[in-house]
Amino acid sequence: MRRRRHSSDSTTLLFTIFCHRHNLKIKGDCEMVVSNGTTSLDYWMNWKFLLCSIWVFGSMLIASFLIWLNEVSHNSKTYKETTRLERDWDLYDREAWMPCVKEIHPAWLLAFRIIAFCLLFSACTANVVIAGTDLFYYYTQWTFTLVIFYFAFGSLLSAYGLFRRHKMFTVCSLDVDAQHAIYEPLNHEDLENASNQQGGSCSLRSAAFWSYVFQILFQMTAGATMLTDSVYWLVIVPFLTINEYPMSFVTVLAHSLNLVFLLGETALNSMRFPWFRISYFIFLTSFYVIFNWIVHACVETWWPYPFLDLSMEYSPLWYLVVALLHLPCYYIFALIVAIKYRVLARWFPESYQCLR
Repeated sequence: MRRRRHSSDSTTLLFTIFCHRHNLKIKGDCEMVVSNGTTSLDYWMNWKFLLCSIWVFGSMLIASFLIWLNEVSHNSKTYKETTRLERDWDLYDREAWMPCVKEIHPAWLLAFRIIAFCLLFSACTANVVIAGTDLFYYYTQWTFTLVIFYFAFGSLLSAYGLFRRHKMFTVCSLDVDAQHAIYEPLNHEDLENASNQQGGSCSLRSAAFWSYVFQILFQMTAGATMLTDSVYWLVIVPFLTINEYPMSFVTVLAHSLNLVFLLGETALNSMRFPWFRISYFIFLTSFYVIFNWIVHACVETWWPYPFLDLSMEYSPLWYLVVALLHLPCYYIFALIVAIKYRVLARWFPESYQCLR
């Protein structure tokens, strides 16, 4: 059995347990075992792979049905049906870049997203320089990269939103001035009300395609981050500490900085968190698993996570447990968003920017 040098990762403990269960010898804490026979047909043609495939593709099938039921089928409804029963997850254009409180200028949200992108990108670059590009075999690195892309995308939308906001207020103020010149003079209160009505009509329009993509990305990233960080801090870290395994500063950053910035983003933005978009979170994990299957079917190489190895005795059970973990991870973040809006509506009713 060949061995491959690899940097220390959060899977060290799981890998050690895997080796002891299979009576494998390990040399140090930075060597990964190459699983023999993954390119052979016998490795895949068995009941374990069949059952694991049912978990993966069955989850994707359920996710596809939820997307069709809640997003695709809605597009076939008439305008009258849509306006009569607006969905809770319908997105207005400015929700992608407008903070949830009136006193917070959108420029602050833009600044936060730019800072988050720069720090996360720097941490990711340092991690890759230290450990190598093999890190991208890990689901953690997929999630970290997704968070970086989210903040980069969000920065662009915020910059565009600020430009539109300036343009919108200019147009609306010109409309109010025209009304003031043509009709009888308005007092200060009437002028302010007219300006607010004009501003509302300009801003409360249905979101563009990219705003929906951004909302989907937000929810998919939140679920994946909760999954990786929860498993790392609640399961792996206690055992790593007990067994005196080293934890690098960069590894700790990769499992904490992403969640910290996402929670900060959640506190500032005004986006909703519809439940059915757990489907995209499921798709992300499923694509990751399928990616590893394809790689190992073509090349005999190490598994980034030992429980992905189909030769393990209880591999179908591991796959099922990971699939079920998506539910609490996603709904915990959804609960955080719900609590945020409930607190804002009760404690800050005048400042809370709710478009519903």
